[in-house]
Amino acid sequence: MKPTSPANAPVRAVIYLRISQDRTGAHLGVDRQREDCEALAERNSWNVVDTYIDNDLSAFSGKRRPGYRQMLTDLDDGTATVVIAWHTDRLHRSPTELEEYIDLSERRGVNTHTCQAGPIDLSTPSGRMTARILGAVARHESEHKGERVARARRQKALAGEWMGGIRPFGWGAATGETRKKVDRKTGEEVEVPVLDMTKLVPEEAAAIEAGTDMILAGGSIRGWVRWLADKGLTTTRGNPVGPIEARDMLLRPRNAGIAVYRGEEVGTGQWAPLVDEPRYRAVVAILTDPARRSTPGAQPKWLGSLLYRCGRGECPHFVYVTQSGGRKYPSYRCQTGHGGGRRTEKVDEHVEDVVVERLSRDDAHDLLLPGPDDVDVPGLQAEAEVIKRRMKDLGGMFGAGQVELEPFTEGMDTARGQLEGVTRQLARAATVDPLVGLVGAPDVRKAWKALPLDRKRNVLRALVEVTLKTPRPGRMPDGGYFDYDAVTFNWKRGG
Repeated sequence: MKPTSPANAPVRAVIYLRISQDRTGAHLGVDRQREDCEALAERNSWNVVDTYIDNDLSAFSGKRRPGYRQMLTDLDDGTATVVIAWHTDRLHRSPTELEEYIDLSERRGVNTHTCQAGPIDLSTPSGRMTARILGAVARHESEHKGERVARARRQKALAGEWMGGIRPFGWGAATGETRKKVDRKTGEEVEVPVLDMTKLVPEEAAAIEAGTDMILAGGSIRGWVRWLADKGLTTTRGNPVGPIEARDMLLRPRNAGIAVYRGEEVGTGQWAPLVDEPRYRAVVAILTDPARRSTPGAQPKWLGSLLYRCGRGECPHFVYVTQSGGRKYPSYRCQTGHGGGRRTEKVDEHVEDVVVERLSRDDAHDLLLPGPDDVDVPGLQAEAEVIKRRMKDLGGMFGAGQVELEPFTEGMDTARGQLEGVTRQLARAATVDPLVGLVGAPDVRKAWKALPLDRKRNVLRALVEVTLKTPRPGRMPDGGYFDYDAVTFNWKRGG
């Protein structure tokens, strides 16, 4: 074999491949670029020493492109003297990136060749001018495309249409039809069901309604998360629903059939709502209330922890649960630590029996709080629509330059404050008495047992104050040792 001399040594080249949008994950656009770039290298007898790929990454977006950054590092280390790309817009759509690339090319003697635009000589003023012009054209095309996409999305939002993306929890019933899609993992074409984003998925829709009712009845996000887990329901991506995801699900305007664009409500959606607007507004008011504790720490495991009062003397404190001091069973003990403890299970069992008995009486309906008849729900909803239209009009006037920033900001702040007030009034109308669902139930004990712990604790808060007094020593008249008379009930409603 004839030895390779410096004069005929093959030129070392690298290939850079990028496609900004790969919805299927099949790398088809990148593979087409690779074929053309490798053919260009073969025609010029260049030795391709490496290939760098950024799939589904936009040069215009400004996101870091790991393949591109690695290529620059390697070129600076002298890996190659030629860069092959399908087109200049595959390399850059940012003037800043282009100038960095020009500087590196001059410093390391790197030449750029493209399949579509030919060679780009960055060592000459005219070559650099050509590269900058091509970069400016590419950036203009990206900006123009971005404007078109944004306009199309806004038009869809204003028309109440589905704007695409991840399937929202609650919607997307199968139509019975299928379409072809490339599997991201295998690259094979598979049949997938066609979904209708205007129609409900029954079990998910019921879950949103259940979560809404739980919050309105004083329940917690964590309680709903446990409920979802018990039902075997996950996010639409198949992941367990956590507290953050659960809260976001309940705060979506989409639940009430409200269309949103860039965080602003813009109209009515063309999909079936999951809950009515007053209940949705009420949930928003509750979950976004600054006074609501969003990070309460450890959740109580017992019915009366920090709810039952200590009744030893004039002690004003509550009791908590402890197993300290070698105790065999959990016991309620005053927060101050004075006095003995009361066995937790026995106290809770007695309290539950008393509460169930009270809610089972014929006059239990008298315990329910009257609804807020003074709240004009239709009037408030109409007022909310007027405020939202005013906010929308203000935004349009500001965008058209008809309103300056200061009056626009003041007007929007005023409108938001008014809308918040309306939302709080709607919340009053939709908030559910914690006793609803128990009073009048065919089997009150069964209904009580079915409640999660946080709901039971809310019933106690609303209905009665329990105090644990010092028990009598020795055997009680019933033959046992538990002093039922030392557990007293101060009823907040009825008696």
